[in-house]
Amino acid sequence: MATKKPKTTAKAASKAKSAAKPKTAAKTVEKPVSEAPKTNTVEKTEAKSCFAGFFAKKYEEKESILTVFKSHKFYGALFGEFIGTTLLTILLFAMSLMGIIGIGQYAGFALVAIFIAVYAFSGACLNPLVVAGLMATRRISVIRGIMYIVAEIVGAWLGWLIFNSFHLAGGETAYALPAMSEVGDGQFWIFAMIELLGGIIISFFVARALKYKKSAFTYGAIIAGGITLAIIVGYVVSAAFFSVQSNFAFNPAVALMLQIFPTAGENFGEIIGGIGQALAIYALFPMIGGAIGMYISDFAAKLSGEE
Repeated sequence: MATKKPKTTAKAASKAKSAAKPKTAAKTVEKPVSEAPKTNTVEKTEAKSCFAGFFAKKYEEKESILTVFKSHKFYGALFGEFIGTTLLTILLFAMSLMGIIGIGQYAGFALVAIFIAVYAFSGACLNPLVVAGLMATRRISVIRGIMYIVAEIVGAWLGWLIFNSFHLAGGETAYALPAMSEVGDGQFWIFAMIELLGGIIISFFVARALKYKKSAFTYGAIIAGGITLAIIVGYVVSAAFFSVQSNFAFNPAVALMLQIFPTAGENFGEIIGGIGQALAIYALFPMIGGAIGMYISDFAAKLSGEE
């Protein structure tokens, strides 16, 4: 009896063939990694001008009128400027009364001590012409500079008040307090240029001292040396070349206490003119000198490649 073979459908046959074929893994195509060609050439750096960033800000970008009053360190800096200018005013008044020759050797030590004592508070500017130079060269913000000047004027007033109290207590036997003499005809530019020169000298020394701010003694000694040099130059120039009284202060805050404003005149216009002339000589020109001295220091530092 013959056996019949089972009939397979086309679908069954195709399944059987596919099962018989081995399954091959999917081929992964790897992208060749491109390696940077190894070369021995050194990248050339663009040559920059030595004056790059000459006018850039040198203080914290975030410092503004909205943020500066929130820091307790700012108030400590104001107090430092206040008390330091008070002590400096007392010293300068003493030098005016006793003469630069009489106490010059002691005044130098006193100047160094004052700047060292208040350096940690605010950097010991103690002079509006120095603050003007710091603002002009963008070392401090405008709002900080203005508040420093206000603190220095108040400090100078306190120093004058202390000196005047002893003067009044001394009666007729006391020396007269130092005061600026009246500027005569043709003397405006003489006094103005002396103040300008003194401002340039002092601010230049302050700018150089900032490079040694890690050492308070070095910082104070450099500034004290600059102030002493400015006083000597002012004394010699005014007395030897122009035969006039040493009418200089080299500190606008102290100058305001030396009775620079006229108190009498033929009319109101003459009084206002005298006030404007005094402000120009003892405030404006020293502050311009403060900016010039700072820029001279920065210019020399850039040329020399100083960091």
